[in-house]
Amino acid sequence: MELTQLEYFLEVARMEHLTKAAEVLSITQPALSHSISKLEAELGVPLFERKGRNLKINRYGVMFSKHVERILQEVARGKQEIEEYTHPDSGVIHLAYLSILGVDLIPRLIRDYQKMNLSITFELTQGDKGAILKQIEDGYSDIMITSEKPVNDTYEWVPILSLPLYLVVSSEHRLANKSSISLGEITGETFIGLKHNCSLRDSLLTRVHQMNFTLTSTYDAEDLPTVAGFVAAGLGLSVLPKTAGLNLEGLRWIPIEDEGWHWEVGLHIKNERFLSPATAKFVTFIKEKTSAFSS
Repeated sequence: MELTQLEYFLEVARMEHLTKAAEVLSITQPALSHSISKLEAELGVPLFERKGRNLKINRYGVMFSKHVERILQEVARGKQEIEEYTHPDSGVIHLAYLSILGVDLIPRLIRDYQKMNLSITFELTQGDKGAILKQIEDGYSDIMITSEKPVNDTYEWVPILSLPLYLVVSSEHRLANKSSISLGEITGETFIGLKHNCSLRDSLLTRVHQMNFTLTSTYDAEDLPTVAGFVAAGLGLSVLPKTAGLNLEGLRWIPIEDEGWHWEVGLHIKNERFLSPATAKFVTFIKEKTSAFSS
């Protein structure tokens, strides 16, 4: 049973004349007659009493038409809802992002975008790297902002900002008064690390391996704010980006002398994933304004 068959049936029921209904529907009378006959064969009952080209809807037709009208109304409502939901100027953007980015970057992005697109709304999901990646893979979010570049070509990477990483110690730590430091100097220090679900962890381990020294984590925290809290309490030192939500009282931020110690944040777009017009427009906005976010 096809949607066009149902539309044809309702028009014939309204006109009760094959030729006139065919003219309204812009199809041939034989094609319309064949469609109605096919529908009746599928239902197993006649829907009309025939007198030449004149038709009279029967009790089965009346019974069936009530349901068809509701079906077509729901289809029309569904189409309208999708059009409104995906409209580039009034649609909904489903965005997943790392929790720490919700303190500053994400609110700034949304604020700046909605200044120019007042009717756009956002459905937001925040979490660690595993949680937000699952949102993308399961199709609940369209795009993701994170701090870990894709490891293959499944995703497109759009860089948004790059922030320097600092060695973070408590104000009472023996290194607190240093103006800068090479990370080779912290070998043997108590280090506050990150669990596997934090995207900064893998980046740190790669850099440490390249510098040929080791870090021994005494504590592995769930997220960056927890790391900052442990460091501020004097339980160890760590490496963090100096971003909103981490600059706690009692911390000292020491610039790292070694090259390459930066924290990158970017947009992940799954290749071959359908993006609604509203989402595609937001992606274009990010690509055009990348330099502004890093300023």
